[in-house]
Amino acid sequence: MTGTLKLASVVLLLGVSVRLPIVAQQKAPASSAKVEKPWKPALLSDGQPDIQGVWTAVHYGMGCLSNPANGDVNCVSPPGPRPAAGTSNAGGPPRKGRSAPSRILDTPDGKIPYKPEALAHQEDLFAHYYAPTRPGDIDPQQRCLPLGAVRQFTWHDVQIFQYPKKVVLIYQGAEQYRIIYLDDRPHVGKDLKLWFGDSRGHWEGTTLVVDTTNNNAKGRLSRAGDFSSDNVKHVERFIFTDPDHFRYEATFDDPSVYTQTWKFGLDLKRGYFAGDGGVPEGPVTAETQASYENWEEACHEGLRDEDNPLYGAESHASSR
Repeated sequence: MTGTLKLASVVLLLGVSVRLPIVAQQKAPASSAKVEKPWKPALLSDGQPDIQGVWTAVHYGMGCLSNPANGDVNCVSPPGPRPAAGTSNAGGPPRKGRSAPSRILDTPDGKIPYKPEALAHQEDLFAHYYAPTRPGDIDPQQRCLPLGAVRQFTWHDVQIFQYPKKVVLIYQGAEQYRIIYLDDRPHVGKDLKLWFGDSRGHWEGTTLVVDTTNNNAKGRLSRAGDFSSDNVKHVERFIFTDPDHFRYEATFDDPSVYTQTWKFGLDLKRGYFAGDGGVPEGPVTAETQASYENWEEACHEGLRDEDNPLYGAESHASSR
């Protein structure tokens, strides 16, 4: 091999030996993360996303807004007369399976921003929950009355039906219903007050936005006596993220009761049922869902059941 060829070979070898480490040090291309595609629901004839079906709260309970699944007596201290140990409303220290996310989303201390006089009224209502001395002490739920547009989502399930320019909510709790109009009609007159208020909605993608006014303020927000006045306005958002889940949020605007607006929220999931209201055996099919019927609660004022907090163990026993 001539000197020129040897030199060329050395240079070539050096080039390879030098370049290899440089190539190895170069940053490898970042692996592309899996990007979730936005949910594209089927559309109904009027353009609404199809969200019909039965929906249930991921965490049931309405004792406290701060921990709704942990009993009625853990909201404030002292809460007034407590139910007997072992009853369904007795509550107790948080433990696995009973804790639930707070439904108050955007206040610094996780509490409703009551004005001082409103806070005193809420505490008075809660102190008399188990020992009412006035008709107004009794939670409307215990009288089988509607709970209001927001709280009703926390009690049993809701079945959603859709019609052209309407969304209809059928609640299992106390056999109530609500209509949300989507046709730009004006709200009813300000002097007409309703249990579920007057609702006007529109769709923003897969989120149903509802403006609700004309509440009669007879319902409450929890068993702890949380309340609004009949001046309250809600902006509700039904945020559907996939075929089986949605987030419900409601902004409370009521300067006569609160020092600022605040937001309530909870998660709901689709309920799958067999014809008898139970979970179907085997795969969920169109047939099992078509045979579903709403549960009839058959609640009536004055009903006495074993764990109704209006009646203590002694009074219940003496009535037998």
